[in-house]
Amino acid sequence: MTKKLYLCSMLAKFKAFIAKEKLFGPKDKILLAVSGGIDSAVMTDLFHRAGYFFALAHCNFGLRGKESDADEAFVKAMAKKYKVPFYCKTFSTARDAKEKGISIQMAARDLRYEWFEEIRQKGKYHSVATAHHLDDQVETFFINLLRSTGIAGFHGILPGQGNLIRPLLFCYRADIGTYAMQKKLAFREDSSNAETKYLRNKIRHEIIPVFCELNPAFPQTLTETIRRLRETELIFRDTVEEARKKIITTDKRGIHIRCADLKKLEPAGIYAFEILSPFGFSDAVISDILHLPDRSSGQVFYSPTHRLVKNREELLLEPNPSTKRSNIKKEEISVPENKKEIRKPLRLSFAKIKITKRFELDLSKESATFDLKKITFPLLLRRWRKGDTFYPFGMNRRKKLSDFFVDLKFSIPEKENTWILCTGQEIIWVIGHRTDHRFRVTPQTKEVLQVKWLK
Repeated sequence: MTKKLYLCSMLAKFKAFIAKEKLFGPKDKILLAVSGGIDSAVMTDLFHRAGYFFALAHCNFGLRGKESDADEAFVKAMAKKYKVPFYCKTFSTARDAKEKGISIQMAARDLRYEWFEEIRQKGKYHSVATAHHLDDQVETFFINLLRSTGIAGFHGILPGQGNLIRPLLFCYRADIGTYAMQKKLAFREDSSNAETKYLRNKIRHEIIPVFCELNPAFPQTLTETIRRLRETELIFRDTVEEARKKIITTDKRGIHIRCADLKKLEPAGIYAFEILSPFGFSDAVISDILHLPDRSSGQVFYSPTHRLVKNREELLLEPNPSTKRSNIKKEEISVPENKKEIRKPLRLSFAKIKITKRFELDLSKESATFDLKKITFPLLLRRWRKGDTFYPFGMNRRKKLSDFFVDLKFSIPEKENTWILCTGQEIIWVIGHRTDHRFRVTPQTKEVLQVKWLK
């Protein structure tokens, strides 16, 4: 193929891939993530030759001293050459990684994507484009193979995910090299790309060449396999989603999973993994969950972001509570005598009412009425604590609040989300559930305090 024909073919494939995958429209502005290496240099040139609107964004991670600064200067010159906006930011990557207790590679990834999204929103760019190509997809397949992952780990890098696009996922590294050579494009060589201490580089330089010895067309063969896996995943996802709808319900408390129905699925382990792993639960934890006795209750399992509570016949999945028990005093609200209403943490109204012939008790769960003469102010609104007791309405003896919860078959989240109203050291209302018998309205009551929970 002649030089001219090859360049035209590369550009045509580039534009056709963007159109096929519906990555963006002809008038959309795109922010290009450019390191200065050969991949991003070729992507930038293709965007320019295609006539798209774009800007360059470069991250200086400060990890390679003068080499990093030279990369920044090079990309700045690229932006000037193509007459497009240029964004750059220098990061203290090593320090950030140490503070967060993560690898430098992970810290760099988090920092750049967070910054890219910030620019995208401020500059009203449609998407952020990275220069990943098909060889990157092959390497990512092997990386995921070494990890615990579901079928999603083998569908490869996707052309588009949210506001992130990969417009070079139609070509290989060799195609990019040929284009750069024939177009005489300048680019920077990252010396760290040759170091095999990094997992991706080790796979690139040591693992994949062995497969290529066995099959010279291995990258193309694996790419086709990944395509089939991606299509298989679509069928698999439909099956999982159908099962999910049958065993899961969602309300304001969280996601409810019926244990018996989950265990009936075959194979239950796969379904459980696909349902729970997106919330950060590991293989080992999911296995423990599946082996819980059917009618057990109270067990709690945690992931970095969520927790799963076993409550008899169901599992309740919810975000990890943001307030820890050690901070419980911060949730104590004092209610003075003249207060008519509070809005946080619950919306409650307070009214003093004189007893007349027309007075009627509000018996709804959202209302509580007390003999005002028996109440002392200020009232205290707080969460329940271990050891709390009260006299449930209709009873002349003290009962532990924990036992009261057992009677009501409360789950752990229901207990944690229960608020109580106190006068002095005594509970007068387990809000939404039961008042205290000692503070009830009697025939001798002349004035009441009426408290309403305004949901």
